Amino acid sequence: MTSSVPSRVLGEKGCREAGGDLRDKRVKGTEGQELPYVLIDAIGGKNGVYEDHIEFLEKHFHLVTMQEYAENKQFLSEKIRAIYVWYHKPVINEELLQSLPNLKIVASAGVGIDHLDLNLLSSYGVKVSNTPFAVSTDTADFGMALMLASSRRLVEGYQMAVCPDTEYFPAGWLGAEVSGATLGIVGMGTIGYKVAQRAKAFEMKILYHNRNRRNKEEESAVGAIYCEKIDDLLQQSDFVLLAVILTPQTHKLIGKRELELMKPTATLINISRGLVVDQDALVEALRNGVIKAAALDVTYPEPLPRDHPLLKMKNVIITPHIGSATGKTRRVMMENMTESIRAGLAGLPVPNEVLL
Repeated sequence: MTSSVPSRVLGEKGCREAGGDLRDKRVKGTEGQELPYVLIDAIGGKNGVYEDHIEFLEKHFHLVTMQEYAENKQFLSEKIRAIYVWYHKPVINEELLQSLPNLKIVASAGVGIDHLDLNLLSSYGVKVSNTPFAVSTDTADFGMALMLASSRRLVEGYQMAVCPDTEYFPAGWLGAEVSGATLGIVGMGTIGYKVAQRAKAFEMKILYHNRNRRNKEEESAVGAIYCEKIDDLLQQSDFVLLAVILTPQTHKLIGKRELELMKPTATLINISRGLVVDQDALVEALRNGVIKAAALDVTYPEPLPRDHPLLKMKNVIITPHIGSATGKTRRVMMENMTESIRAGLAGLPVPNEVLL
């Protein structure tokens, strides 16, 4: 009779209990020590850990999927010491935390942590880390890409060029200049600052609004001007780029009032979180010419319902939350998460620890 515990989650003792002499090599490290058990959502598929990351991860951890955990809680509940959150999965709630008495750390991919209840995790003595620096370069690149694509009407131009009914390219079909325009950055963290570095090369006038003002050397390096009040930034900017994290303070930060402060020729670019913008107010502003256009890498929900009005507007570009979606960056994120988990389990300072 064989054990009901799958071989992926069996340690040496479990293999003996199953009546076999074989050991699951993935449970043991190179020196024969048991690898720490780490809970993941799944491998591959819709939201699972990338299959080409598994070999690296299994050099350091014994991975347990949520399905395996659900089927073998009695064996695994005291084994699991870390959770690896990829694409916001697995979902961490109090029921899960109560079932994992030896959980020490949650490592989450990306910058945003709005999918985690930090107070709840802290109450269980669990540390949290993210990967803010791994994603900053690609996300800043993508923010510039959205600004250029929107201003020069790239998507519309492509559709015109390939349309079978197109007989000529109209001479009066024009976009807007990026070089020399005014860019307002809301959220001058790592990503916002890297956007500013790129915008400087386009000879843009750079305004920014942030909880804390950057030092004068940092401002001078990119030619950025601090706006203590967001209203001042909104009124002056040709492009408003959102690069804040989602918190109760930034939830619907841009609503009807803020949109009406913007220029009618302005474009809103969002590379942060969908809930930073009041989408209903944005729809009305775009319909009524309150602002000119929007370029959104994030929405709420994701994806939008297929009949959502934003999907039908020619002055809107929407991409599927791919600001950090390059192979190199996703691998660096995985390596950063691995480093954080190993440090947390060893009782060392956790790189990129998220503090309350």
